[in-house]
Amino acid sequence: MRYAINVPNAGDPSYADPVSLVRMAVAAERVGWDGFFIWDHILFGLDGPPVVDPSIVLAAMATATSHIRIGPMVTALPRRRPWMVARQAVALDHLSDGRLTLGVGLGAPVEVELAPFREPTDLKVRAAMLDESLGILAGLWTGRPFSFEGEHYRLDEMTFLPTPVQEPRIPIWVAGIWPNRAPLRRAARWDGFVPERADGYPTPEDIATIRAEAMTMRGDDRPDWDLVAVGETSGQGDDDARRVATYAAAGATWWSERLTPARGDIDSVMRRIEEGPPRID
Repeated sequence: MRYAINVPNAGDPSYADPVSLVRMAVAAERVGWDGFFIWDHILFGLDGPPVVDPSIVLAAMATATSHIRIGPMVTALPRRRPWMVARQAVALDHLSDGRLTLGVGLGAPVEVELAPFREPTDLKVRAAMLDESLGILAGLWTGRPFSFEGEHYRLDEMTFLPTPVQEPRIPIWVAGIWPNRAPLRRAARWDGFVPERADGYPTPEDIATIRAEAMTMRGDDRPDWDLVAVGETSGQGDDDARRVATYAAAGATWWSERLTPARGDIDSVMRRIEEGPPRID
């Protein structure tokens, strides 16, 4: 089991402040967290609050840290040009010396993230755009001649260099709302799954079911497919570890600690980071 911090890129002014977010990542690395992931939203509401661009913050985090994994959690690919995401991701992968994980999803809530910009909101259209975008990312990252002809995207043959530091490519985690199976089927084709529930956080029983179904879909039980359990712990030691242990036993490979303004002011959030991960080993 590995342990990550998961924070929004908007809300309380500190969450929209690149300096504060980088300070959080540096503290997380210092006390033993394994990852630091930041949300990727354009808006958090039509009337505010402040929002910061995650790619800029991740670049600063990459230079201020040395071994913690970083990445967007998650980028809504249907509202981004996939070749621009491919280019930015490679730059971040080089800047961090191979520590980037790319989280992707459909984008939500559509009434804030997509509709105000006249982006497609239809679920099937966005799903098709996401799948095409993932194919484009993987193809461009090979560094070999690549072209693409899809319903939503078309690329003439080109060679995209440099390639990522990581081989065979940058890991891709797919997010989705459980118990919908379509996101899980998509995630099973890539490197990991970040499940959410509309009514709260996934349970250990959810995680066990997801792991079993994903391995059937993948046709193997290789341990290098990541399953991320998102939740909250208090930082009070044994109780946290016992709770997280149930997720590890169910098949989760990462615990992602969600820290939002709902958990207190920035000083409270920083204290939770500095208390360290709820390690079970």
